[in-house]
Amino acid sequence: MNTWRRLGAWLAALILSAVPLARTAQAADFPVPGKPLRLVVGFPAGGGTDLQARTVAQFLSPILGVPVIVENRPGAGTMLAATEVARSAADGHTLLYTPASTLSLLPHTLSTVRYDTFKDFTPVAQGALGPLVLVVHKSVPGQGVKDLVAYAKAHPGKLNYVSQGVGTPAHVFGQVFARQAGIDIVHVPYKGANDVAKDFVAGRVHLQFASSSAAVALAKTGEIRMIAAVAPARSVLFPDLATMSEQGISGVDIGSWIGFVGPAGLDPKTTARLSDAIAQVLAMPKVREEFLAGGVEAQWLGQQEFAAAIRESYQRWERALAAVGHVKE
Repeated sequence: MNTWRRLGAWLAALILSAVPLARTAQAADFPVPGKPLRLVVGFPAGGGTDLQARTVAQFLSPILGVPVIVENRPGAGTMLAATEVARSAADGHTLLYTPASTLSLLPHTLSTVRYDTFKDFTPVAQGALGPLVLVVHKSVPGQGVKDLVAYAKAHPGKLNYVSQGVGTPAHVFGQVFARQAGIDIVHVPYKGANDVAKDFVAGRVHLQFASSSAAVALAKTGEIRMIAAVAPARSVLFPDLATMSEQGISGVDIGSWIGFVGPAGLDPKTTARLSDAIAQVLAMPKVREEFLAGGVEAQWLGQQEFAAAIRESYQRWERALAAVGHVKE
């Protein structure tokens, strides 16, 4: 009996000792245990940025110990999503995954922007690099930028270029390109990427400064070809694709990152935990492969380096737009 009593006491002690361990593990879960982390994306589901976010969410959740849910908030060139995140609670459970244009370009081009890049957000981590790509429909003759410019000069006002709205990167790059090349091309704004893709493949659209992920998807149709990368240097994604500056057009060599920011006022420890967790995800071979297949390169930068990248691209856009006399819409 004594043996059984001792065994029972030992088991009871073991069970009781496990309770604080379980509580400790639960308390270690990301700031609020069990509370989902919202990863907000300013694009519809199914697009390149959305798919990247979903890939990250899948592997981020077990690292943080809480559900990670991607929420699509398309509209106003990503401004709706950015504004929502800027107004969210600064508890680490709401992040925005967005391209550089949201924070670096739109504040310079649109008077309707209701957030401040440097006052309303906490940089967390850069997630990827993906240059814009100048793509043309196969009906447009020539192989490179010089051929495109020559054709546009011979047919003024006959070519159109598309964007997802006034002030968005595709619109502004089109403006700068037209002014630098001295050509007359017509801007046609669309409300959604799906409509752009349909009309582009059908030949109703002639050219676009597309995201790298969109360019890859369009090129796979066989109806579209890529003729130039919009970046300071050639991208590892398209090593054989010459940049705009290499083809004689300067002023549009601004690179494009995609990254994670939270509301202003995030606790430094929470920010560091998020940044480190994202770094772990982006280092995974499967994630890197999926990013590359989608047309972007997984490339992490920590909070300080990412904050510097945001400021640098913000200032480069400011200078580039001033050089061409762009007026805020």
